[in-house]
Amino acid sequence: MGTPQSSRSARVIDLEAMRQRQLARRRLVRLSPELDNLEMVYRLASDADTLYGMPLLAWGLQEDGEVVGLVPWMEALTPCHRLDDVEHGHFIGYRDPETEELFEQAPEHKVLELEHAAAYFDYEETDETTLIQQLPETQGTHALCMDENDAPWKLKQVYGWRLYSNGSVEALLADERFIESTPILPGDPCLYPGHSRHRVVYFFQRQIANRIRHEDPGTLEALALMVMPGNDIDTPSD
Repeated sequence: MGTPQSSRSARVIDLEAMRQRQLARRRLVRLSPELDNLEMVYRLASDADTLYGMPLLAWGLQEDGEVVGLVPWMEALTPCHRLDDVEHGHFIGYRDPETEELFEQAPEHKVLELEHAAAYFDYEETDETTLIQQLPETQGTHALCMDENDAPWKLKQVYGWRLYSNGSVEALLADERFIESTPILPGDPCLYPGHSRHRVVYFFQRQIANRIRHEDPGTLEALALMVMPGNDIDTPSD
């Protein structure tokens, strides 16, 4: 007697296609600046009993409808809930420093603002990546940039952020050769997206950038562990 054959054909699951669909649903479609000093709260494994706060730069509406807080973190403007590294930071929630309230979801007024804005600015999708939105930088964020392996790192101020139709967000940096007027504002011709010229763009808050600029020994030692060995740091004054 032969081996019984199942009448049901095997179903092949394309895991990579599923992953890409999930990533697409998390694509950012609209941004809103955070102007009320709300913070991201996170914890480090090295100090598990202490909670740390970091000001939110913006809120973002994802294609799946979820609204997430955004901070300049490592090499990107990052949704807070994706911080899940015990060494560098594990996301706990959001905090209102005025009331000391701790909450897990975006506040309702930001959800409504982003949903209405996205409905109003309903752009037609095209195959070409286009600029959707620009935000000013409000926290003094700086970027440590590297071009080639043997080139010095450059510490540059971030002047704004651009959201593109593919969901990517780029920091706007200034080419000092083309500065025509100050203060520098989003839309000025001297600005360019960081990754369009630099292989690595690594973000720091203002106080850390100032320590780098003033060559604080402890900060430079920690930085040396992060960057590739053998690279000098070019820290021009503003």
